[in-house]
Amino acid sequence: MATTTIDADAKLATLINVFTVEPARQRELVDVLVTATEEVMRHQPGFVAANIHTGAEGTRVVNYAQWESTDAFRAMLTDPACQEHMRAALAISTADPQLYTVESVHHI
Repeated sequence: MATTTIDADAKLATLINVFTVEPARQRELVDVLVTATEEVMRHQPGFVAANIHTGAEGTRVVNYAQWESTDAFRAMLTDPACQEHMRAALAISTADPQLYTVESVHHI
């Protein structure tokens, strides 16, 4: 079973997508993202993990997701079912999706 791996040696493509939403709709956005992940994203080739975070102030939701490669992530973007779910999220929020690589991890 794959899990979220925050490791500079993992060589995964990491999506950090910061959504901005009205506080009254934060829970709705979380529900849209969870449904999209459960029904569609996790079944896409190359999907590793997704983690949905809510901002304490109520105006942000962050999706921290990992893909086996940038190509796997980009292929997901072309899937019509994925696009449908992304449109639903963007109907109630704005988003700033960016791909990252882990450069450094520190633990106590």
